Amino acid sequence: MKTITSRDNPLFKHLKALTVPAQQKKRGQALLEGLHLAEAYLDALGQPVHCVLTEAALAQVQAAQIVARLDPSRVVLFSDALFSQLSTLVNGIGIAFVVDVRPRPLPERVEATCVVLDGVQDAGNVGSILRSAAAAGIGDVFCSPGTAHAWSPKVLRAGMGAQFLLRVHEQVGAADLLARLAVPVFVTDSHGAQPLYDVDLSGPLAWVFGNEGAGVSAEWRAAVNRRVTIPQPGGMESLNVAAAAAVCFFEQCRQRRVA
Repeated sequence: MKTITSRDNPLFKHLKALTVPAQQKKRGQALLEGLHLAEAYLDALGQPVHCVLTEAALAQVQAAQIVARLDPSRVVLFSDALFSQLSTLVNGIGIAFVVDVRPRPLPERVEATCVVLDGVQDAGNVGSILRSAAAAGIGDVFCSPGTAHAWSPKVLRAGMGAQFLLRVHEQVGAADLLARLAVPVFVTDSHGAQPLYDVDLSGPLAWVFGNEGAGVSAEWRAAVNRRVTIPQPGGMESLNVAAAAAVCFFEQCRQRRVA
């Protein structure tokens, strides 16, 4: 097992760059830190490009079990001091995967329920929406320019491995996607819309969620087929976008179950 202790090592420099979302996009790779993400990636997609960990991590049972599933040539030991310069976790265990993240080609035609994130900037919201979409069995998520990078450390932590179960398409313009959509477009609207629970959601549709402040962009507003509102008897003016998305996804799941 190779051991690296120097900051001048090319692999360390490469991994350090991957802690920055812009560099992740440029290099086509991401850094997955922590036991849960490593295990989830192995279960869903198989071998990473590299597994980097500390000796202290290797001494822990769960980390050792992950390493036992890997091709030994992919495993690299880092000193604690080096790994700490890569880590974005407080009290992390000292293990991370390097994985390839390649742009996905857009499908020629979208006929199943999908999600469109239209400039959703908060990484926690993006990750939570991805997690809910994966749990609800949705296959495709389309992220417009301005949406938080789906493979950034904060989005990965919030998504809890959802990225490995979804087909996430990034930097997708509205015009390009609208030309491929064969399903109606739904948005949530707190004013003058039909209550979500009174709308037939049993068929395929595109859920569009907009920027936390500005809402859905003009291009998507013009394409909307149905506006729905989530009843809030407690009197709050609006829900967090991630909470609203989860309510929508699972109301659709409920209707499909009873249909």
